[in-house]
Amino acid sequence: MNFVKSLLLILILICHSNGNTQLHTDSLPQYDSFTIASKQVSEIRKINVWTPADYQSSQKTYPVLYMLDGGTQEDFPHLANTLAALIDAQKIKPIILVGIENTQRRRDLTGPTKVKQDKKIAPVVGGAEAFRMFIKDELISEINTRYRTENAKVIIGESLAGLFVTETFFIMPGLFDAYIAFDPSLWWNKQYLINQASAYLNNIQSKKIFWFAASGEPSISEPTNQLADILKLNTLQNIIWHYSPEPNEKHSTIFRAAKEKALIWTLNKL
Repeated sequence: MNFVKSLLLILILICHSNGNTQLHTDSLPQYDSFTIASKQVSEIRKINVWTPADYQSSQKTYPVLYMLDGGTQEDFPHLANTLAALIDAQKIKPIILVGIENTQRRRDLTGPTKVKQDKKIAPVVGGAEAFRMFIKDELISEINTRYRTENAKVIIGESLAGLFVTETFFIMPGLFDAYIAFDPSLWWNKQYLINQASAYLNNIQSKKIFWFAASGEPSISEPTNQLADILKLNTLQNIIWHYSPEPNEKHSTIFRAAKEKALIWTLNKL
């Protein structure tokens, strides 16, 4: 990737660092909130939880959708309202939404990189492994203790969060049953995920669901198209996947434009 492309990507990430909510005002539905004193990331993390309308009146258990960029000033309200509407329309079954509020977003969502331009996006990058272990060893067990959950778990993320979702799908596929990634930053560290994708995919031994999309931004769509080509070329009996190219969308619009199709397709595959 040349210097100009790298600089453009950094500018996109800076403008988009906290999701899309700075451009929209969404009503905040009723929700729960609590904190976890995490040993994995050595800080207190705030968690927001939305439960479907029938949660209080039933004894049912529910699948869980884990959301990156899940603060109340981020995309949590919008996604909760979207789920409520889809459930009311009987397009998806009821599900619990867990929003993970950011502290140092770019640190948590990126793996290590040797690329100098990558490192310019934040003072600290490369914290994805610790953040993933926070989710695995601390957050999921806390949610299962506090709420009536099924085993089925889904994770959703956009941009750098989409990178984290895709990386988790590759290197720790057993953590979730389904993965949803919008405009994943697959250019990170010289497209290392793309370069190793075939090996990762062949190591996935149980059923997994993967939905991903790319906007018309060339620096993002090009590696994402490459990932779709790799998936087509591999015989993947354990992976149910769908790629949704969105060439008319921008990096700042793709989440809201494609979220319903992503949720309907993915959640009905569980």
